[in-house]
Amino acid sequence: MHKSFRYAWNMVSIAGMIIAIVATGLIIAFLSMEVIMGIDHPYLGLLTFFMFPAMLVTGLLIIPAGMWRTRNKLRAAGADAVIPPLPRLDLNDKHQMKLTVFFSMATVVFVLLITVATIKGFEFTESTMFCGELCHVVMKPEHTAWSNSPHAKVKCVECHVGPGAEWYVKAKISGLRQVWAVLTHSFPSPIETPIENLRPARDTCEHCHWPEKFYSGRQKIFYHYAPNEQNTPREVNLLIKIGGTPKSPHAMGIHWHIGTEVNYIARDKKRLDIPYIAVKEKDGSITEYMDSDKPLTREEVTKAKKRLMDCTDCHNRPTHIYHSPGQEMDESIVSGKVDANLPFIKKIGVELLEKPYKSTEEGVKAIETGIKDFYAKNYPKLAQEKGAGITDAVKHIQGMYKRNYFPEMKITWSTYPNHIGHFYTPGCFRCHDGKHKTASGKIISKDCNLCHTVISQKQENIPAGIQVKDFVHPVDIGDEIMKTNCSECHLAKGHDVPGGGEQEKQAKHH
Repeated sequence: MHKSFRYAWNMVSIAGMIIAIVATGLIIAFLSMEVIMGIDHPYLGLLTFFMFPAMLVTGLLIIPAGMWRTRNKLRAAGADAVIPPLPRLDLNDKHQMKLTVFFSMATVVFVLLITVATIKGFEFTESTMFCGELCHVVMKPEHTAWSNSPHAKVKCVECHVGPGAEWYVKAKISGLRQVWAVLTHSFPSPIETPIENLRPARDTCEHCHWPEKFYSGRQKIFYHYAPNEQNTPREVNLLIKIGGTPKSPHAMGIHWHIGTEVNYIARDKKRLDIPYIAVKEKDGSITEYMDSDKPLTREEVTKAKKRLMDCTDCHNRPTHIYHSPGQEMDESIVSGKVDANLPFIKKIGVELLEKPYKSTEEGVKAIETGIKDFYAKNYPKLAQEKGAGITDAVKHIQGMYKRNYFPEMKITWSTYPNHIGHFYTPGCFRCHDGKHKTASGKIISKDCNLCHTVISQKQENIPAGIQVKDFVHPVDIGDEIMKTNCSECHLAKGHDVPGGGEQEKQAKHH
C-alpha cells in the first residue's frame, strides 16, 4: 500500500481522503433520502447542496497538497535521487498506468457528484423553501403571507428576480448582504419593503398579466358584519370598472393608468405622499397636476426623480398580503367557519386580535382565554350550549393571528400598506383626492363612480327593498364621506376599526 500510493501515504493526504469519502457518502445518502423517502427540509438542502460538496472539494484539494508536500520533503532530503523537479507521467509504466486509471475514474465520479450537487444547489437557491424557510424567523411573515396568497404557486424568484443574468447577479449579491445581516443579527424589525430595488412590473408581472389583454367590468360582493350583538350582516355589491382596450385611444377604467403614460413624484419611500402627477395626452402634450395643499416648486419638480406608473403602484402587495382583523372576521363568518350566532363575535374577535402581545404564543393563549371568558361571564348558558362553536371560533381567530401578526419581527397586518382600494390606506386617494389640480383648474376627481358603481347595498340603515345608487355609510357622517379618506377612520392609530358602530364614531371624534 505504501509503495503503491507512495507520496499519498501521509497524514495530510489521508485526512483529505477521509474527508472526501465521508462527504461523498453523505451526499449520496442525503440525495437518496430526499428522492426515496421524500424528506424535504431547508437545512437538509443546505447540507446536501452546499456543506457536503464544499467538504468534498476541500478533501480533494488536501490530497494533492499533502502529496506535493511529502514529495518536496523527500527530494530535499535526497531520499530518492531519481525524483525530478516536476512530476512525470509515463503510461508505459504499469504502476503509473494503474494509478492514472484509478484517479481518472475517481475524478469522473467526483465531477458527476459535484455537477449534480451544483445543479440541485442552484435549483434549491431558486426554491421558495430557500427564500422563505431557511431564515425562518426573519422571513416567516412574508413566507406565511405568500403561502395564503393568490400567487402561492408562483416561485419567489419569478417576481423578485425574473429572467436574465443581470438581475440574477443583482439578486445573489443582495442575498449575500441579507445572509450577513441574518448571521450578525443586524436586520431591522420590521424589514422595510425594498421598493426602490424591485424589478419593474413590465419585466416580471406582465409575462402573465399582459397589458394588451382586453379587460371588462368585474362584479364583486363585499360581505361585512356589524360589530354589534347580532353581528348584523351587511353587503355591498359593486361593479368594478377594471377597464377595456388598454394602450389604445379607447382605454378606460382603472387600467387606464397603465394604458396611458403617467409619471409622478413621491415625497416618501412608501409612495404615499404624491404631490405631482404628469399625464401624456393622446396628442403628445403633457398635463401636470399639482397638490394644491402642499405643491412643489418648479425647481423641485425639475430636480425630483419621476417614476413611470406601472402595475405595482397599485398592486404593491399582490402576493405578500396581510389581512385586517375585520376582513378576516367577515370572511370567516360568511364562509361559516365562525358562527354568526355567537353574540359580539365580530367585535370581540377584532379587539382581541388588535391587542399588543409580546409573542405569538402569548397572543394565541390570550385569544382563547379572552373569548371563553367573555361568553362564560356574559352568556353562561350559551357558553354551555355552543361550546363546540366557541372552540371552533377560537381556533379560527388564532389562525388569523398567526397569519397576520408576528411580534418577533414587530409586524402586524397594517405594517405594510396595501394600495389596492382605499379602506385602510389612502390607496387610490393618493392621487384621486380632489386636491390635485392643473394650472387651469382641472381636478383629478374623487368621485367614487369613476372606478366602481354600486349595484346594490344591504345594511341596517337602508330600508328593505330600497335600491341605492351611491354608497351609503353605515353611520351618517354627512359630507365627510367626500372630505375625509376612509383610512383616516378605519385605521385609527394603526388599529382596525371595523366600522358602523360606536367604535367608528369614537375613531372619528379622536
